[in-house]
Amino acid sequence: RHQGIFHRLLDRFVSMSRFAFKAVQELRINFCRASQNSAGIRDFVKANYAEMKKVNPTLPIMVREFDGVEPKITARFDMGVEQTLSVADMDEKAIDTRLKELCK
Repeated sequence: RHQGIFHRLLDRFVSMSRFAFKAVQELRINFCRASQNSAGIRDFVKANYAEMKKVNPTLPIMVREFDGVEPKITARFDMGVEQTLSVADMDEKAIDTRLKELCK
């Protein structure tokens, strides 16, 4: 009985999580390892990747580091529709807000 309550609470928490990306089929995060305009996305990935994978265990989340690339996040939805968000010079909080907007 207690296990059933725990699972219902866990399911409710997961569905309310800020990283519950139900419509997203794939998430790609690209940034430069060294450039200053990628600092915010590097911090965001370091702080939030584990939670995003925990909440979305079957969602492919690809993190790629390329020298000199513009930092961006691309979400792929049903039917191959993609939306890309430039995150150059954004801090971690701004990226969090914009990612939630992109993936809702």
